[in-house]
Amino acid sequence: MTSKIAVIGFGNIAKAIITPLFDKKLLNPKDVYCLVNTKKSLENIRKNYKYDINIFQANSKASEIIWDCKVKLLSVKPQQLKNIIELEKNKNNLLVSILAGVSLEKLIKKFPNHKCVRVVTNIPITIGKGLTGISWGDKITKDQKQFIKRLFENSSKIYEFPEDLLDIFLSVTSSGPAIIALIIEALSDGGLSGGLQKELSEELVMEMILGTVSLIKETNLTTAELKNMVTSPGGTTISALRVLENRSLRSALIEAVVSASNRSKEFH
Repeated sequence: MTSKIAVIGFGNIAKAIITPLFDKKLLNPKDVYCLVNTKKSLENIRKNYKYDINIFQANSKASEIIWDCKVKLLSVKPQQLKNIIELEKNKNNLLVSILAGVSLEKLIKKFPNHKCVRVVTNIPITIGKGLTGISWGDKITKDQKQFIKRLFENSSKIYEFPEDLLDIFLSVTSSGPAIIALIIEALSDGGLSGGLQKELSEELVMEMILGTVSLIKETNLTTAELKNMVTSPGGTTISALRVLENRSLRSALIEAVVSASNRSKEFH
């Protein structure tokens, strides 16, 4: 893919992006240079990661080699961004950031010698089922765009957006899994209240959700059509839906998504 890639921060998401490229032999581990914050993280990766990559602790003299790489994947925590000091003079190099809420404007100011790209991805990327949104900075070439897409396409489905839509994309796709987990937990507690064992109730809820999503996707049903299919006059389903409407579940979910998006904008 390229001669060298630097990965600044090598946590779960970065591993989920890079590892499939090694698995499919699209990238040589010896061409990847990773930077981690602590000695403990460095030793843990050297001991447990299945590929032999170049890895350095932040602020060490040896770590400066990462700035020789033409492509950098920035995957530290947003609050750690202030600790990274650019040592680059080549303006043709790329910096791809997956930091939640950190705008292109902020990235360009922090890394003036790089062409910057902002990426939002979500936790299912760790099992190869992620959703990734990309917003391109200025002067990114067609070849560079294609290369960056190849970084993510082995672990996620890719969408391209103007930057002003990345915050709402983040709130739906990155905060969404926590909301879904809460819904699974609540529905399985409902089953528990009715006498089901907790493990069985949770399994039934998850299988129901998987089946429902598959039905909608495979038959092209709208959500309204599916709801009508299982809701009969005076039946159990309309009774359940009435409770949810009375408790404003629909409005609460909408407001949750909007709130997450607004919070993301605060980090700009």
